[in-house]
Amino acid sequence: MKNYKAAGLTRREQYEQKQRHRSILVAALSTIFVIVAIVIFVPMTPGWEKVQKSFFNGVVLSKTFPKLLNAFTVNIMIFAWSAPAIAVLGLMIALARDAKSPALFPLRIFGAAFTDIFRGVPVILTVYLIGFGIPGLGLPRPWNSPFIWGSLALILTYSAYVAEIFRSGIDSVHPSQRSAALSLGLSERQVMRDVILPQAIRNVVPSQMNMLIALQKDVSLLSFIGPVEIFRQAGVYKSLFANFTPYVGAAIIFLIVTIPATRYADYLMARQMRERR
Repeated sequence: MKNYKAAGLTRREQYEQKQRHRSILVAALSTIFVIVAIVIFVPMTPGWEKVQKSFFNGVVLSKTFPKLLNAFTVNIMIFAWSAPAIAVLGLMIALARDAKSPALFPLRIFGAAFTDIFRGVPVILTVYLIGFGIPGLGLPRPWNSPFIWGSLALILTYSAYVAEIFRSGIDSVHPSQRSAALSLGLSERQVMRDVILPQAIRNVVPSQMNMLIALQKDVSLLSFIGPVEIFRQAGVYKSLFANFTPYVGAAIIFLIVTIPATRYADYLMARQMRERR
């Protein structure tokens, strides 16, 4: 009789292990095949030399990449002061929409209107309206800075999305927990602070990570109203060298930052799924 518990594995576990190894092998072979096909066939296309010269010029990339990195610090600064403001405002909007007291009904209306408006208007349009509109009032320096009003546009837009994610997290906590906490004599404020929010925030961490990744990329939209961040700097070098390689360099920098963050978000989501199972 064949021993299916060799190495401490049951028959089912052995089968699943073989299937995983087979899947990994097939995935590796298919990936190698696609890469080889790209390496062989793309250079054979008629316009490859022109594309290579215009988009993948090593000389231009080496000249512009360090300065693109310097410009990326502007993106990081805008992201650094926008992200905490988005988290706080988004949570406040979510709490306003979840208010149970009839006296707070105006807050619920405001929260609903806020999310409807800023989720309904494209980000770039909000950046234009706020980034050009408010400085057009003739405010003195530094209150006419595109950094301030461009950041505000991002904060308002992303807060609407973050608020809905927080609200979904609040709704994911079973109503029985609220009822049990109230029966113990806790006030509505204490229930939300000590019982609901800790669980809700933990449930939505993976989704919020994805919003942070999107925010990091959308900071580049502020280049349309003045700040010289990485996208605008790449455009300057594109005009200077008559070459699109600086845009490729900017894309590489974004990938260096966003891919690890994306993989971490995927890890958090997978861990959350395992915990729920």
